[in-house]
Amino acid sequence: MAAEKRLPVRFGLLTALVWLAVAGGIIFLLWQVIARLSASNLPVSTATANQSQVNQTIAALVNTQNSQTAAAVRPAATASSTAAPTKTATMAVATPRLSPTAGPATQTNVPDKLCDQVGAGNPLDVTIPDDSLIPAGQSFVKTWKLVNTGTCTWTNAYSASFFYGDRMGAPESVPLKGSVLPSQSVEISVEMVAPQSAGTYQGNWKLMNPSGELFGIGPSGNQAFWVRIVVAASQATSTATPTISATTNPTQIPTSTVTPPGQVSGVLRPVPGDAIDLDTITLNSGDEDVLYLMDENNFHWLSPTNGAMIGIYGGQAPSLNICQSAVMSPAPVAVESLPIGTYLCYTTSQEHLGRIQLQAVDPNDFTLTLDLLTWAAP
Repeated sequence: MAAEKRLPVRFGLLTALVWLAVAGGIIFLLWQVIARLSASNLPVSTATANQSQVNQTIAALVNTQNSQTAAAVRPAATASSTAAPTKTATMAVATPRLSPTAGPATQTNVPDKLCDQVGAGNPLDVTIPDDSLIPAGQSFVKTWKLVNTGTCTWTNAYSASFFYGDRMGAPESVPLKGSVLPSQSVEISVEMVAPQSAGTYQGNWKLMNPSGELFGIGPSGNQAFWVRIVVAASQATSTATPTISATTNPTQIPTSTVTPPGQVSGVLRPVPGDAIDLDTITLNSGDEDVLYLMDENNFHWLSPTNGAMIGIYGGQAPSLNICQSAVMSPAPVAVESLPIGTYLCYTTSQEHLGRIQLQAVDPNDFTLTLDLLTWAAP
């Protein structure tokens, strides 16, 4: 009887051990499945951080299940354990997608200084000043002095190119002989031949870069530099003598206290920015004929306005008759190209003729000293 009563007890312990082993196996299998599912659902970029969270969740689950019976293992616990990595995965993906788009938006392009720019040298006309008298058929060499005010070096691929006007036997273009660095100057010479017929001839030139683009001088950087000559007729020599005697009276007017009828004369000292009224020989009167300008390269210009015109004559004072036949234009004249003592003829906005002599240039503030004479009645 005693043996029969012990058999159920042994059978009950064995059954409990079997169920415990089965429960342990189920827990181990669930741990493996959860670990693999969590690893496959997490993003690659945040695998290390999310895997540690999964391991902590599984460890807490195993500890809880070990303290309970096998019946406590429910599928609901599995569902709650997989919810955490799902939320972590969505949060991790949002951060790297925003950062790459922020970089290019902050980039800005800074405009560079112009590559090809040119300024007038001092003097601009090294040889053959404007309105030089040259015999018909005579060869001559015109030389300009130019300054590289841009950022690019001029090479022998750059050239002086004929723009328009009278070419006077010159080639279409003349290449530079060497390199000219920025801020350096160069003298460009072109061989020409005076025409056979008497008259005034002007040829306009610009520089050309290797791409075939033309660029010039002046306040806006697009004006041509030129050569202008006067071819005298065969009888022009006989008219030279009256020129000397005719200039006697005009040269005495600035020092005379009495101004002859029909003439207005005076000495002006304009500074850059002033406006000159040639009809009344006054500054900034509101009825200007010539503006005294300074460009961005610190070159100075006498620029006609309101229909006035000027033309360079030379080193002798011109008479009224000479200025009547002189070639004038509304093109600005570079002060740096004028030797001290140079005379210019002009026509005012009221169509009066006159002359200017450049007597002095102050190197400190570029104040000009101009001796002016206007013939009110041509």
